[in-house]
Amino acid sequence: MRHIHLIGICGTAMATLAAMLRARGFDVRGSDQHVYPPMSDFLRGEGITLLEGYNADHITSDLDLVVVGNAISRGNVELEEVLDRKIRYCSLPEAIRENFLWGAKSIVIAGTHGKTTTTSLTGWVLTAGGRDPSVLVGGIAGNFDSSYRLGQGRAFVIEGDEYDSAFFDKTAKFLKYLPDIAVVGNLEYDHADIYPDMDALRLAFTRFVNLVPRRGLLLLGADSPEAAALAGRAHCRVETFGLGDGANWQAHGLEATPSGMRFSVRRDGEPYARIELPLFGDFNVRNALAAIAIADAEGLSPTVIADALHEFKGVKRRMQLRGTAAGVSVYDDFAHHPTAIAETLAGVRAAFPDRRVWAVFEPRSATSCRRVFQDDFAVALAGVPVHRVIVAAVFRSNLPEAERLSAPALVEALRGRGVAADHIADVGAIVETIAREAQPGDIVVGMSNGGFDDFHARLLAALEQRAG
Repeated sequence: MRHIHLIGICGTAMATLAAMLRARGFDVRGSDQHVYPPMSDFLRGEGITLLEGYNADHITSDLDLVVVGNAISRGNVELEEVLDRKIRYCSLPEAIRENFLWGAKSIVIAGTHGKTTTTSLTGWVLTAGGRDPSVLVGGIAGNFDSSYRLGQGRAFVIEGDEYDSAFFDKTAKFLKYLPDIAVVGNLEYDHADIYPDMDALRLAFTRFVNLVPRRGLLLLGADSPEAAALAGRAHCRVETFGLGDGANWQAHGLEATPSGMRFSVRRDGEPYARIELPLFGDFNVRNALAAIAIADAEGLSPTVIADALHEFKGVKRRMQLRGTAAGVSVYDDFAHHPTAIAETLAGVRAAFPDRRVWAVFEPRSATSCRRVFQDDFAVALAGVPVHRVIVAAVFRSNLPEAERLSAPALVEALRGRGVAADHIADVGAIVETIAREAQPGDIVVGMSNGGFDDFHARLLAALEQRAG
């Protein structure tokens, strides 16, 4: 049996890759710090050995391969041990490509927003349609109750991350994924810690679409100018999807309800299907359009596709209802980019026009903690009427002050736009404030791409205590 050790890979990716390799017969373990639910629970459920922290003793003589994630660099004690002993190593995307993709039909879902949901939607529709695909997604897909699926079919649906690969390879992960069908749903500036400007990010996506073979398919979001512009760099068939009349795959007649979105689909102007999607927001309609176009290319009928979408169970931490207590509904959402925040809040407001909405935002990602989006966050959080905005502490306090997002300045800008907003640094204090002031019928949307100090569970517990 081959022994594989994973280091420097974030909890989601570590859990997924470890479980997939273990299913292929490898003995897998990994080192990481601060793994939080749902991924810590998933790792335990999969029987994966998780070693807390980094220690040179974790690099044992029986290892055949070490997969090095992009969360560590030179100086990490385990990495230094691997290099000193010249143990075979590779990056995470290389491990995926070499073990799973060369013999597959790769369906790679890329873009600044919506990758996880679109990958999950596509994987589920192909599964429900009998194609038995493999799926690799950066979250827990409700229909699989997992972040991966290993099927017997040739299709492999994978989330294409534009983040860098490893300390020795600063190119985007998705450049390793051998796309036969590629999706770029949208393209905006992000990952300021990796890409110095939009030109650098645009170059990565240009290289990505250039990988699609001439008999492949490139699907581009027509509502995103930057994504649509990539059509000119393709050497394959190109189709577009969006809400406008010019898209090959167009959604129209959108209707927001408390249970999701209803809409009709046209293909090249002709009626295709009527869809009931149990997800909120126009952005999720676009995600569904990409899944519909892929499923159609894979030979599924409009009826089968519509039935599968209706049965979609969502993705954990993507507008996931964590619970309701004292009549207050608490949602967990991964939104951390200004556009994602704006779209999330717009979707909630459209679905629940008469309910008070609390928008609670933790700036946590490498980009959202930076001042580059200072003004954009104010626009996003003020874009739709909400009852109150609460901005938590900026997670990455080690950034130079000149580069770090200012939460007090963000709150001041929101107040200048007429928004009731507060900066409350301590999560416990945020919980106490909402638990004290929330009313039955209120909706709380906690937005963070990290653990957020268990905000959602703590708030539900406090609300239950109040109700009791």
